[in-house]
Amino acid sequence: MSIKIAPSFLAADLSNLERDIRAVEDAGVEYIHLDVMDGHFVPNISFGAIVVDAIRKHTDLFLDVHLMITDPGAYIQSFADSGADLFNFHQEVEGDLSALIDQVRDAGMKTGLTIKPATGADTLFPYLKDLDLALVMSVEPGFGGQSFMADMLPKATELQIEIARIGSKTEIEIDGGIGPQNAADAVAAGVRVLVAGSSTFKDGNIVGNVKAIREAGLSAL
Repeated sequence: MSIKIAPSFLAADLSNLERDIRAVEDAGVEYIHLDVMDGHFVPNISFGAIVVDAIRKHTDLFLDVHLMITDPGAYIQSFADSGADLFNFHQEVEGDLSALIDQVRDAGMKTGLTIKPATGADTLFPYLKDLDLALVMSVEPGFGGQSFMADMLPKATELQIEIARIGSKTEIEIDGGIGPQNAADAVAAGVRVLVAGSSTFKDGNIVGNVKAIREAGLSAL
């Protein structure tokens, strides 16, 4: 059993995407995490499928796309066409979540569901058997660089217990304020995919930063 590091490209230099892609590849990360925001579901706008497509042209890394948008169903095919590997949307959106999960899978992508800090872990339980990934937000979604909310960690443990109970292979991911200082706590709580934005790209020392996050996380296994 191991962990995966998923640098959030919300913190990357968007004017030097190919350079930062090469840097995270050299650092040995497993995923690239891409935050898509619509300015409605969250109070910020980031980028869409066209940027995912541009990144896909430069890497074979797993593209973990987190959609903080009101109507994810309208964009399933466009993100599939862009080369997204995982389409992860929010539990809090309106509509039939099971039907959306099926549509994502039919489009050839893995499926994920995310919960905001105010949403209970148990709201994901009905879907775990069909999910590849469950994401616990440890900040309020919408902006990078926020402080880690340690009181979100029990949600990861609740999910871990339920995943084991039903025999699912769902991975637990955490996103928000993750770095070497709290990676071990997250992994001890059941997290196996660590999204790290600012802590990956700070000071331009991407290889060293990723190494520090990974070593901290592995210390909890």
